Amino acid sequence: MDLDTLLFPFRFAFMQNAFFISMMISVPTALLSCFLVLKGWALMGDAISHAVLPGVVLAYVLGFPLLIGAFAAGMICAVATGYLAQNSRVKQDTVMGVVFSGMFGLGIVMYVAFETNAHLDHILFGNMLGIEPDELWTAGIISAVVAAAILIKRKDLLLHSFDPAQAQASGLAVNWLHYGLLAALSLTIVATLAAVGLILAIGLLIGPGAIAFLVTRTFGHMMWIAVVVNMVSMLLGTYLSFFIDSAPAPTIILIQTALFICAFLYRTRLNKSAERSMV
Repeated sequence: MDLDTLLFPFRFAFMQNAFFISMMISVPTALLSCFLVLKGWALMGDAISHAVLPGVVLAYVLGFPLLIGAFAAGMICAVATGYLAQNSRVKQDTVMGVVFSGMFGLGIVMYVAFETNAHLDHILFGNMLGIEPDELWTAGIISAVVAAAILIKRKDLLLHSFDPAQAQASGLAVNWLHYGLLAALSLTIVATLAAVGLILAIGLLIGPGAIAFLVTRTFGHMMWIAVVVNMVSMLLGTYLSFFIDSAPAPTIILIQTALFICAFLYRTRLNKSAERSMV
């Protein structure tokens, strides 16, 4: 293909908006994914991403900003999960499965019960090619706030992720760190809602951290590798979707899956080489 064909997608305003929102949300999702992977909170991210649906529908019906409804529903899910896990014999992963599936089911019932102009497919899978200017502003502000908060508190969050008991003994406000991370997770899912929807948001919140974890063993390197991987995969997926006539969000997730397989094979090869050298 010639240069004009390669640059053709950049002539359209809807593609420019898609590239802009990809760059915005790639940073906070990548940074959060590092902590979610280290803490083993993959299911928590999945739970909150599904649980915001009733909040989105209710906010739409009442005429409130979707940000408020989604954030409130996400925090209710997180608090309810923590309370049930602490006050029952059921393990936390089981509680999360019950809570997020229940809230997701409630959201579907509410969507069917109330007449709305919103397309369910756009809520579930995103509508990156139909991004509005106000959605760009919302995603940009949330991304900047969440990314700045994570970078400022990264050392405290890292200690809390590896050893909560040591973090508490060191005088850190463990509860504030715990719920602060959950709040950042809920806000980030709100920022990704218009781009990749509820279903595929978990891919951005887990994939970059998992890939970086396989490639490096240093947390500082893990964070910037996750950001680079996430941004490249989002921009490349959006770009390729224009030529192969596919939805951007699933294309992005497929690229991240391919990168994860490559990282896994790379780590497996390094481990085998280390084992042979020790023999």
